Amino acid sequence: MAKAEEKKIIQVKIHNLRDWAEGKHQVVDDSPYGGGPGMVLKIKPIWRCVQSLKSKLKNQKSKIIFLSPRGKKFTQKLAKKWAEELKQLIIISGRYEGVDERVKKLADETISVGDFITLGGEIPAMAIIEAVARLKPGVVGKKASIEKLDFPQYTRPEVFSPKKGTKWTVPKVLISGNHKKI
Repeated sequence: MAKAEEKKIIQVKIHNLRDWAEGKHQVVDDSPYGGGPGMVLKIKPIWRCVQSLKSKLKNQKSKIIFLSPRGKKFTQKLAKKWAEELKQLIIISGRYEGVDERVKKLADETISVGDFITLGGEIPAMAIIEAVARLKPGVVGKKASIEKLDFPQYTRPEVFSPKKGTKWTVPKVLISGNHKKI
């Protein structure tokens, strides 16, 4: 990723919501209406941030993504589509107990990386960034490396013995020399 940024193939920017918050303490969260545990990210700083980013797009093909476990499942097919079609992704990821539900109205799509909940949206956002970025031409050295591998891979040694009396071996066909069968 760092090399791709150095080559100016991709650019990853992280935005601090406090830069768009109001007041002396630049508060970005609040207690949820109706009660409940934890704090919820407020809509206003997120809206201001998104509006600021959108104003700089200059007619580039872009998409605003809101991350939520209730969203559409993120897939390799989607990563490929975004890598080919988009110039910019704006990813809104949550923290704390969640995000004001109205933030979904700012997004083009609500996406989930899986049926689980993390402490924050940073790791799911990074997974999406990496999945899309690696499909951009020039990010990965060999084009064949970005293709989906649907078979097991092995390397040396041919026989691995993690403990006495145990042998984990490479399938015979792979060391047979018969390239057609391999």
